[in-house]
Amino acid sequence: MKPRIKLAESTFTGDILSLTEHDGSYSISLDGKELMHSRANASELLLGSLGVARLNNETSGRVLIGGLGLGFTLKGVLESVEDKTIIEVAEMIPEVIEWNRTYLKNLNGSLLDHPQVEIRLMDVTRLIQEAKPHTYDAILLDVDNGPNAMVSDTNASLYSKNGIRSICRALKNDGRLVVWSAGSDHGFEKRMGHAELKVETVRAKAHAGAKSPSHFIFLGDL
Repeated sequence: MKPRIKLAESTFTGDILSLTEHDGSYSISLDGKELMHSRANASELLLGSLGVARLNNETSGRVLIGGLGLGFTLKGVLESVEDKTIIEVAEMIPEVIEWNRTYLKNLNGSLLDHPQVEIRLMDVTRLIQEAKPHTYDAILLDVDNGPNAMVSDTNASLYSKNGIRSICRALKNDGRLVVWSAGSDHGFEKRMGHAELKVETVRAKAHAGAKSPSHFIFLGDL
């Protein structure tokens, strides 16, 4: 059996963030709890494609992705849009960006240099709050394991009533909010509905060969 190799490690808000490789696959963990794995990428790819499904590719679009991770959501978006769409990726952990450019370059890291991609080293919550009204066609969030503040306490405001209102303000009139989640969250769905979003919940498989879906994708359309 091939060994697990720790490629890199960083401290984030007092916790240990680590990048590991095993038999050609990669994972990122926070204090030993796996956040993402390169072989379990089907739901992230689906998040990307669903997020931009409403875009009119005849016009210039702008998409915001919260959370770079292993780059599969970005890959899903790029595979689903035409060359007039700009994709902003907000990632608050500089090491994650560095790891994508180095250790993960042959996975999805080369996409960071794609001419349609703009990398923002900042908290996506602040980026949304500072955005001008009607900036984005779609906002895709995969910064936690669902609509709760797992990675950073500051993320909690993203999923609150005020946070959802800020997202709606930053979206265009026919914009779409998409949120990845490891589990169900009826409270979050209700908050989306209270913000006058048309809500749909999509079940997603962790990997293409999975027998049944295990993840959730919350869609909210203006």
